[in-house]
Amino acid sequence: MTESLLNPFTGLRPAPGFAEDVAAPPYDVLSFDEAAALAEGRPWSFLHVSRPEIDLPARTDPHAEEVYAKGAENLNAMIEADILIRDENPCYYVYRIVMGDHPQTGLVAATPVSAYLANTVRKHEYTRPDKEDDRVRQIDEVDAQTGPVLVVHEPQAAIGTVLADVTARDATYDVTQPDGVRHIVWTVSEPDEVQRVADAYAPVDILYIADGHHRSAAAARVAALRDARHVDGDLHFRFLIVAFPSDELRILDYNRVVKDLNGLSKEAFLERVGEAFDVKPHDGPMRPAAQHSFGMYLDGAWYALETTAAPDPDAPPLDRLDVKLLSDRLLEPVLGIADPRTDPRIDFVGGIRGLEALEARVEGGDWAVAFALFPTGIRDLMAVADANEVMPPKSTWFEPKLADGLVSYPLGS
Repeated sequence: MTESLLNPFTGLRPAPGFAEDVAAPPYDVLSFDEAAALAEGRPWSFLHVSRPEIDLPARTDPHAEEVYAKGAENLNAMIEADILIRDENPCYYVYRIVMGDHPQTGLVAATPVSAYLANTVRKHEYTRPDKEDDRVRQIDEVDAQTGPVLVVHEPQAAIGTVLADVTARDATYDVTQPDGVRHIVWTVSEPDEVQRVADAYAPVDILYIADGHHRSAAAARVAALRDARHVDGDLHFRFLIVAFPSDELRILDYNRVVKDLNGLSKEAFLERVGEAFDVKPHDGPMRPAAQHSFGMYLDGAWYALETTAAPDPDAPPLDRLDVKLLSDRLLEPVLGIADPRTDPRIDFVGGIRGLEALEARVEGGDWAVAFALFPTGIRDLMAVADANEVMPPKSTWFEPKLADGLVSYPLGS
């Protein structure tokens, strides 16, 4: 079988009966305390691999060498205890996530690093060097990619048919996490069925990274490191993805809080905001119902902000995004936030936490003003990536999140 964008692989996954013990939230959505609490009394939780600092003395630097070594030790212990098993032949894995009344079904596969470098796997975010370095060390030390990259692709009728056929049979795993999200996995192992899946996905010629820019960049760096070391085999030249049709994903709002009003009084700030927006008091939390409108929470009150001049519909895709509009017309000129990636005066609150979280941040006294945004559309994300542009940080919040531990991609032979 020739290599394509989505290839089968010999996955490392929980042995029968252990999926519930192993499955864990993604490494980057939990604080240390949250990870430690979730892993307490659960020796096979994948958090012992993805957040191994929970098994070391308190206040251990999470980027210390012993942390990465502990992650590898814990993964090997799970393999030696037959908690994790590896498939003998290359497989695909169909992965369905159900959150409330929203299901989404995709394919777990291995994607060539060369496609990432050639921009066939397209990006829309800058990465932070420190976070990228962390993932490079983690992947290289544990000799596996344990955190999948969430990607999207254009829908294909043949893909829908084959996924429906696979998901009509009994699942390999069916796990409900403590947050109520259900994770269901089907293993596709029979050679003729593997080929059928490969054929269905063959027309997919572009993938878009939705969530996992640091993991994919780190995978490319690990491949280069191992190539320089002349490591045998080609497994390290691929990385772990879960691919969903673009019409299956749900994007929530990603909101902003700012520490101060940049030296302005409340009255002067509202006057400045009124130069670019129509500002009206709003009774209760203001959740934008359409693009180019915003909610603002200030001094115990909500306001509705409507743009006085909508972006040019022929402008580049990036300039039409609400996150860019808010930055260009308010955050930078009024509040002095020139670079949201590095400015400590701004923070970001995922829409899953609700508008109450914005109120709580401001009422807590450490933040002065909050902004609620309309969610960025998946088509907007794809258009920005196609234009080789980069979104402002924290432009999209995808929910539900993939679980760690249900399928990993070993790099060793």
